[in-house]
Amino acid sequence: MKQNEASVTSLVSAFARAYHSQYDSPTIFDDFMAKELISQEESSMIKENMIQGISFFSQEIAQNLRDQPDEMLKWITQVQLSPTPLARAAFCERVLHNEIILGVKQYVILGAGLDTFSFRHPELENKIEVFEIDHPATQEFKKKRLDETSLQIPKNLHFIPIDFTNMFSTQDLMNKGFDVNQKTFFSFLGVSYYLTKEEIFNLFTHIFTRLPSGSSIVFDFADEKLFSEKGFSNRVENMLKMASVGGEPMKSCFSYTEIESLLEKAGLLIYEHLSPTDINEMFFKNRSDYLSAFENIHYIHAVKN
Repeated sequence: MKQNEASVTSLVSAFARAYHSQYDSPTIFDDFMAKELISQEESSMIKENMIQGISFFSQEIAQNLRDQPDEMLKWITQVQLSPTPLARAAFCERVLHNEIILGVKQYVILGAGLDTFSFRHPELENKIEVFEIDHPATQEFKKKRLDETSLQIPKNLHFIPIDFTNMFSTQDLMNKGFDVNQKTFFSFLGVSYYLTKEEIFNLFTHIFTRLPSGSSIVFDFADEKLFSEKGFSNRVENMLKMASVGGEPMKSCFSYTEIESLLEKAGLLIYEHLSPTDINEMFFKNRSDYLSAFENIHYIHAVKN
């Protein structure tokens, strides 16, 4: 991301979740709070930019839907913007709720962006401590936005600004009340693409070194076809272009063997792996709209030995 600027990706992702909650049925992941963190001006700007840029996504769709701006926005959102943020959040929170039942008391959101978990689940305020970690600029943007709304920050929500390209320090977490002796659940969604493989390995190794067995993480990653796969209506190629234009170029992709090896070296074993086919079957089956799983994005739940 550009220095001292909030993540454009986090804003667009929140817009996609808000759009899905308001207009799509059935919902894959109902982030009914996302709209509270996007101003009317930002929402209108994103809508206008997407509609005006329809030719970038598909010349054919631009021609076929030239007199239907609402359908253009639906197509762009459902084909390009929504699928991965929706399905990965649904998978992650399914795992998280199961981990809470099993006794996890700490949830660390790496690359939290405009996440709304704590605001959607006030019933968990006394059951789990939530630590949101993100780039200082993105986190300041979120805190400022929360100040502008009527939302009250839950007492179990803690903000920790960290740049993942620098060395991650567990001490930063501990300063906010994090207990390294407690089994902990992490999410790392929509971030791995933007880091180098070395940065990802160092991060995983560092955060799990002092934690007890059974601590785990859910994350998404792009497979080895990231830079060659075009995808439906060129959406994979478009994703790469959008990230680069937004100042957040994608850097990393893995074969399954590579990601398995990296995790093993970091002391983690894969408990569950969802391929694009699995994701499509689990979250997008029998839909009558444009939503479908991205061709090269995988989800993993990995557990510390």
